[in-house]
Amino acid sequence: MKKYSPTTPSRRHATRADTTVLSKKEPEKSLLLPLKKTGGRNQQGRITVRFRGGGAKRLYRIINFGQEKINIPGKVTALEYDPNRTAFIALVEYEDKTKGYILAPQGLKVGDQVLTAEKTEIKPGNRMKLKYIPVGQAVYNIEVVPNQKGKLVRSAGASATVLAHEEGYTHLKMPSGEIRKINSECFASIGAVSNPEHRYVKWGKAGRLRLKGRKPHVRGAAMNPVDHPHGGGEGRAGVGMPMPKTPWGKPARGVKTRKRKHTDKFILQRRKKK
Repeated sequence: MKKYSPTTPSRRHATRADTTVLSKKEPEKSLLLPLKKTGGRNQQGRITVRFRGGGAKRLYRIINFGQEKINIPGKVTALEYDPNRTAFIALVEYEDKTKGYILAPQGLKVGDQVLTAEKTEIKPGNRMKLKYIPVGQAVYNIEVVPNQKGKLVRSAGASATVLAHEEGYTHLKMPSGEIRKINSECFASIGAVSNPEHRYVKWGKAGRLRLKGRKPHVRGAAMNPVDHPHGGGEGRAGVGMPMPKTPWGKPARGVKTRKRKHTDKFILQRRKKK
């Protein structure tokens, strides 16, 4: 973790993740796409995500979440920062001379070899089927359905733990604490996602978050009654109701929001409530 010099009051406690492990190079041009800003608006121009807008320009890095190069070794040529995600990414050059970005795990270095195969060596960055991964091993970038690319455990510092193999399914303990069954034919990458210090970053000032495209988050109690159920009242007033509500009048605390009940059969143990 790097600390900023206290040149201003807002800089005094600001920090950032250690980026000394990253390569000093420009991103690979062939793996970049333009990224259009939405400002939190949908196709009708209505704001569907509040407090979004502005921010620095950025290009999207094409990440190979599936790592479809089966049995083709690749060499890590660079570790890079990605403005679109919390984790670092690795540029891999494969033996067939193609290049691709993958999510970088902790401990991966420039010059290391990575391989995707049905069964391979247990080494950070390698990718294999869950049924061959030993119990107790940390994994990330996990498929939910075979051959549909990694969907789970992709944020900075995250990892899931293999608990057991049973009747064609692998039991995984997710970062949330939930224990879930995943088809053992699904692929997963070995290790934990890079940049674990991200959770400890202190932004220090609002300007750094504005550069990320985040506007100030306004409390409902500070609004007018027309804008929020908590709004209004003389002076500094509370929410004025037994249970807090969302801006649209729905209960906001202790209410279940899960809709996909057909996948409940894969959840062996729910995450613990805070």
